[in-house]
Amino acid sequence: MTQLIPTASDWGSRIRMLSSRGRGVAQSVPSSLLSLAARLVIASVFWASGRTKIDGLTIKPQTYFLFEHEYALPLIDPRLAAVMATVAEHFFPILLVIGLATRLSAFALLLMTLIIQVFVYPEAWQIHGLWAVCLLLLIKHGPGRFSIDHGLSRRGTV
Repeated sequence: MTQLIPTASDWGSRIRMLSSRGRGVAQSVPSSLLSLAARLVIASVFWASGRTKIDGLTIKPQTYFLFEHEYALPLIDPRLAAVMATVAEHFFPILLVIGLATRLSAFALLLMTLIIQVFVYPEAWQIHGLWAVCLLLLIKHGPGRFSIDHGLSRRGTV
């Protein structure tokens, strides 16, 4: 007679089988694809933020206001901070998307993330933690095969 209710050992073997299949699927994903995904995702976060700071090619007055009042950083002029953040949020995401100077760009955006976390929005550690994980992955593993950096390193120019 067939058992209608699975036993504990049946559940255990099913869980082991699913775990093994999941591990196999995860291991089949190329690391270059993960690096590309991390580059595109984190670049889109900073690019979108940068776009809110400008109107055409001009920094919005509201951006300067925010840096003077809400984003006020110690030891740096708010107007300079506004310009630096706006430029960084446009320049480094472009480099990440094309995979050029990837580790440097990821490090610059990680530094920016840490400054935002410590001085601007300390309660937003979960989202900043996610950003940091993407950036640390890129710093450690590099941009992957789908990047200009990879092409340059194959030619011996990096």
